[in-house]
Amino acid sequence: MFVKLQYLDTPCFPGLSSTLRSSTVGVSISPPDNLVPISRKPKHSWISECPNRDSKNVGGVKKYTNDNGGRRQETRLKKASKTEEREPHIRNRHLGNRVVKKDEWEDGNGSVERVHPKCSTKCLSYGGCIPAILQALDEVSDLDEALKPWKDKLNSKERSIILKEQTSWERALEIFEWFKMTGSYEVNVIHYNIVLRILGKAQKWRLVESLWAEMNKRGINPINSTYGTLIDVYGKGGFTEEALAWLERMNEQRMEPDEVTMGIVVQLYKKAGEFQKAESFFKKWSSRNSTKCEITNQNKVASAEVENSLHPHVSLSTYTYNTLIDTYGKAGQLQEASTTFENMLNEGVAPTTVTFNTMIHICGNHGKLKEVTLLMQKMEELQCPPDTRTYNILISLHAKHDNIDLASNYFAEMKEACLQPDIVSYRTLLYAYSIRQMVVEAEQLVAEMDERGLEIDEFTQSALTRMYIDAGMLEKSWSWFWRFHLTGRMSSECYSANIDAFGERGCIVEAERVFISCQEEKKLTVLEYNVMIKAYGVVKDYVKAQKSFDSMESNGVTPDKCSYSSLIQILCGADMPAMALSYLRKMQSAGLVSDCIPYSVVISSFSKLGYLEKADELYREMTEHGMQPDIVVYGVLINAFADAGSVREAIGYVDAMKRAGLPGNTVIYNSLLKLYTKVDYLKEAHEAYKMLQQTDDGPAIYSSNCMIDVYSKRSMDKQAEEIFERLKRKGEANEFTFAMMLCMYKKKGRLQEAISIARQMKEQGLLTELLSFNNMISLYAMDGRFKEAVSTFQDMIKASIQPDECTYKSLGVILLKCGVSKQAIRKLELSVKKDAQSGVQAWGSVLSSVIGMSIKDDYV
Repeated sequence: MFVKLQYLDTPCFPGLSSTLRSSTVGVSISPPDNLVPISRKPKHSWISECPNRDSKNVGGVKKYTNDNGGRRQETRLKKASKTEEREPHIRNRHLGNRVVKKDEWEDGNGSVERVHPKCSTKCLSYGGCIPAILQALDEVSDLDEALKPWKDKLNSKERSIILKEQTSWERALEIFEWFKMTGSYEVNVIHYNIVLRILGKAQKWRLVESLWAEMNKRGINPINSTYGTLIDVYGKGGFTEEALAWLERMNEQRMEPDEVTMGIVVQLYKKAGEFQKAESFFKKWSSRNSTKCEITNQNKVASAEVENSLHPHVSLSTYTYNTLIDTYGKAGQLQEASTTFENMLNEGVAPTTVTFNTMIHICGNHGKLKEVTLLMQKMEELQCPPDTRTYNILISLHAKHDNIDLASNYFAEMKEACLQPDIVSYRTLLYAYSIRQMVVEAEQLVAEMDERGLEIDEFTQSALTRMYIDAGMLEKSWSWFWRFHLTGRMSSECYSANIDAFGERGCIVEAERVFISCQEEKKLTVLEYNVMIKAYGVVKDYVKAQKSFDSMESNGVTPDKCSYSSLIQILCGADMPAMALSYLRKMQSAGLVSDCIPYSVVISSFSKLGYLEKADELYREMTEHGMQPDIVVYGVLINAFADAGSVREAIGYVDAMKRAGLPGNTVIYNSLLKLYTKVDYLKEAHEAYKMLQQTDDGPAIYSSNCMIDVYSKRSMDKQAEEIFERLKRKGEANEFTFAMMLCMYKKKGRLQEAISIARQMKEQGLLTELLSFNNMISLYAMDGRFKEAVSTFQDMIKASIQPDECTYKSLGVILLKCGVSKQAIRKLELSVKKDAQSGVQAWGSVLSSVIGMSIKDDYV
């Protein structure tokens, strides 16, 4: 009548869904569903299916006669349910690339008839006078002449069929108006429903509204299927709000949606991504209908609360179950989908291949491969044969989970089951082979496709180009590209994908050759230039990147936002911010600067090189152009000025950031802490550190060390010790942390605590820096532990760390305390200045003789 419920209205498991690789980002993506083939050839392959089956018990589940895999019809029923009365008279069944009408599905022997165009198909579909009428309407434009032999003889059903079989909305409307004008025929709500659906499919919304107004004017009351039709066509036309408005009108008429209309609304919410609303609507509908069942059967009101997603007393069709399972699957609700499937089996509703495909897809997406295996076993148990789509799903999910052998096995099994792999089968497996550099296997599939006359789509073409390059087969990758270039049917997007494939792997010569080939075909667009600029950036050929950009306009191509952004990024990465700035100015003049990102890149480059005045100038220019700086810009500037010790400027950016209402982040707080530590702003440093502690990541070790430094300078030993102990517990304390604590204790005269820290540093291997050695030697010299000091000096020489003045100063103190004259110590210091190596040896000899320790020559 108004909606065909043969298959789920879903992109029911295409192998992979995406577009060609972005021309400016070298990241692999999955292959798309609807790709532009490089060549177009007719396809003749089709797959026959089993005829409908009678009711029987299989595996404990009562099977029903299937009409199109969608609705169920128990063979013992004398009268079809209301739901099935709503089924269109003509039902389409999709078999591969063919469409078969219901009456053609069985010819008595279970064989499948081929579809014939227009009138020949209609002749096979109907008996009586209908074939002749439809042929006459196809051949004679004048309606009076075409329908003259059957004037005043057409019944309501025949008129419905005539309207429904029209492929043109104009012809359908013309026939409908003719029925009304003749005065011999009464048009009823069914006829209006058919025309409403035809006009809605054609998106003739004014005519739909006009027809609705006409119904009201003529007193023809809408029925359940009328509202269902309107909700369906508006929803499929992309007008979700308008579709829901029709549902609201239906509710205002106190008309309860039947199962078909309910399914349409659930589908509507599902397509809009409103999965919660879809579930809520179904539960309310199920609750109301289960209550009606209780009233009818028991003459009393029963509890209508639905504890699960399905009420056990509501009888649903296969189509509805499939819709619900798919809705839960798209919402990521695996448990609810599984429960619905279980309820379906418990209710005795036989799942179809579509049901199993949906469940396999959902479980596979959630990584439930064990459940996928069980579902396959259940399919076999219920004698529900897998179709090509089933195998495509299995190939895709096992390739996704890196079980390429099993994916290949399913491809072979599909052929053994006399199912012909389709283009999705080949595309999915080819992509899986290509990203694994399985060259031999990929070439075998390509050979099969060539043999069958199947087209290689553009995504697959570029994916295999990448495969050959990654496998080190550069010549073969070029031959592969050249094969498709010679057809003359490669799109600009395909050329750009091939340039990107060569360019991002540093094969600049081949990338340039593809660019020239595209130019010769007169297909150059901004895409090719963008990926070529990117390729030059990869090989650090900045001159050619600029030349390529500068030549765009002379070749009739206007640079876009991506062109400018790519070149600016490349030049800034090469520490050429002045050159990048010139292109930023051009980008601004072209009106292509819509955010602060290009400015941020150039500001960051200037800041990195120490040109802070230029960075500040750009910041002010950006704000004058109405570009609101983001947290990244402020972070770069605050950090740069903090490193330079420019407190006033750094604080100015902090205040500007606060005025803009931007919250601080870890980078900002770390920069501030570094700044406040440098200028010894205790209060501000403490506040910044407190903010860091409230972030998810917490303070970095550098920030914690800065706070220990601040506290130690202020003799705030307790606060410093708290941070130190926390870092030790978390295993984050590093050499600098220990060294600062050692210095703090030494400064305060707490030599035992300092010596304890020194021992921990040695035990944990945290003695690698000159500063740490010097602090430790100084500590031992201060406490009179001369042997430990000289031993630390030995370790220092072994670690190939060159002593400095601080080192020799501490060692001089030791020698002085041991009675060595200042003049002798002065001579040792001069020996180091003359020759560092011999000076170290001289110090070692003196220390050895004075302290009584042997310093081995190989350490000196």
